[in-house]
Amino acid sequence: MSNQTLAAECCPKFDPEPWDMKTVKWTDKRFIKDHVMTAFYMPLNFGTVMKRMMGKVEGSGAHVPDGLCLSDHTSKWNMDLYLAVDRDIPSAENVTLSGSFLSKVYEGEFKDAGKWMKDFAAYVEGSGLEPKNTYLWYTTCPKCAKKYGKNYVVILAQV
Repeated sequence: MSNQTLAAECCPKFDPEPWDMKTVKWTDKRFIKDHVMTAFYMPLNFGTVMKRMMGKVEGSGAHVPDGLCLSDHTSKWNMDLYLAVDRDIPSAENVTLSGSFLSKVYEGEFKDAGKWMKDFAAYVEGSGLEPKNTYLWYTTCPKCAKKYGKNYVVILAQV
């Protein structure tokens, strides 16, 4: 695949409707897991890690359903990435997630993530549920967000 084709097809266009204010249920949903270094929550090697993960996926002939990649900010210094896959990937850390996940879609600049997290916490609390873990799904890279004219981020909480 040429670089020009890759750039044109980098991130699939995101449809927020199936994810906005919904409960998603997964049973043993497959992901591969990797780690990103961060400095005060800002990713330092996100692109490198995504290329490494996608290389493993493409090398095994697998696919990434919905372009789904969850970020779990475990500290100021680390973020775990969970890239959805349609099968186990050799030489990757294969994991599964199961349960119910409350989700809400946000749109705007990444600098608003703190506001989104506060709003999402109120949304989860208003549902009467307790979050076990919270993930962010940055649905497109910055170039594709510019191409589509929207920068959607989905926040999901396992409840």
